Amino acid sequence: MRSGALALSLGGLDIAWGATIVNVRIWPAPDYSRVTIESDAPLVQQHSFIANPPRLAVDIQGITLNPALTELVGKVRADDPNIGGIRVAQYAATIVRLVLELKQPMRPQVFALAPVAAYRHRLVFDLYPELQADPLEALINERLGIGTQKTDALPQTAATPASDPLGDLIAQRDAASGENPDKVKRTPSAAPAPAAKTNALPPSTTPPTPAADSSPRATGVDRMIVIALDPGHGGEDPGAIGPAGTLEKDVVLRLAHLLRERINASSVKGLPMRAFLTRDADYFVPLHVRVQKAQRVQADLFVSLHADAFFTPDPQGASVFVLSQGGASSSAARWMADKENKADLIGGINIKAKSAEVQNALLDMSTTAQIVDSLKLGGTLLSEVSRVGKLHKGQVEQASFAVLKAPDIPSVLVEAAFISNPAEEAKLNSDAFQNQFADALMRGLLGYFAKNPPLARNRVTG
Repeated sequence: MRSGALALSLGGLDIAWGATIVNVRIWPAPDYSRVTIESDAPLVQQHSFIANPPRLAVDIQGITLNPALTELVGKVRADDPNIGGIRVAQYAATIVRLVLELKQPMRPQVFALAPVAAYRHRLVFDLYPELQADPLEALINERLGIGTQKTDALPQTAATPASDPLGDLIAQRDAASGENPDKVKRTPSAAPAPAAKTNALPPSTTPPTPAADSSPRATGVDRMIVIALDPGHGGEDPGAIGPAGTLEKDVVLRLAHLLRERINASSVKGLPMRAFLTRDADYFVPLHVRVQKAQRVQADLFVSLHADAFFTPDPQGASVFVLSQGGASSSAARWMADKENKADLIGGINIKAKSAEVQNALLDMSTTAQIVDSLKLGGTLLSEVSRVGKLHKGQVEQASFAVLKAPDIPSVLVEAAFISNPAEEAKLNSDAFQNQFADALMRGLLGYFAKNPPLARNRVTG
């Protein structure tokens, strides 16, 4: 089972009529946790959220419960920062009820996704914590050596009927329909997951407010060089898949971790460097959110990491792309941008929840200065990458990549190799190549700052 997800096939005979459940997946992450139910036909559902204690109840209509579903859906990972457990029951003859017990106040979103790529119909529950940790404050506290404390595990107490609003609601509805109010039973708790590696899941923490005498300005740490590293794809979106089954989302996350180690151990003219990952585990991040995250930490540079793919196994070599205000620099660059910009469709974004702010984030907000600086960064990175392997194109290419549209941050997209090429797929899985490529990118970052000193900026959280 891949890290960060519980992917469970339920089989085609789990229901007697209506839609057939084909997969259930759970993606835990500090940013949000996602539950996906995949079926061969659209699922009809009604849901309600109870704030105290936080619960999400979902009634799925037109299906019947199979014992396997009862057992499988209840296996929530012990380290999920948001979901405490799932209860499931046959509420009525053709209605299955799921109750998601949450560890903290949430802003749940429930939505359906039409079939796309390898997926069929999906019913998605996205669970966003009401209180989000400030990523910039976390970077500053890390630099200052200030410890963090967990805030994601609220006390879990056994709810009595009088103190369980959701239980009361269910009991009232059951009484009205003549059903047994004890039908919804808790599934056995999952065994605790093995201890995660320190770089597997970022701690779901909210750093304490620094004391007055340890503020960034008081300690002299009022300027950090922040590099936003953006491992492409993740979660529901695997990215490209190699001939041997290697997933793009896995190899680029590994590369991001290696590059983060190098960045965090480096400095530029006495200024400490810090890496910020738009995702630090296997979960989906929409394109506009990746841009917003980089802006939120006031990143000096944005580097999106990918592994290229094509219809045939022949293409090979690394590439570097930057944004284009006009047309793409080549038909291949245009094709690549179109492919990468479809990540939201595959990963699954709640279209109804998109505000005007989100819509604007996907518009072309580029500036000439940003593109000029991005070309400088891209050229330096390409020069260093050429020392560790073949280049697909000898120059930086340009196209309209949605993820590169932060108007105030020089941004590049790096394709490390063609995962569709068997030899390059093997390289992407090689420790030696991963380290060599991370070294090359680190040399490129330092080379860029040697010629383009970082602008003055005080990073003080408020």
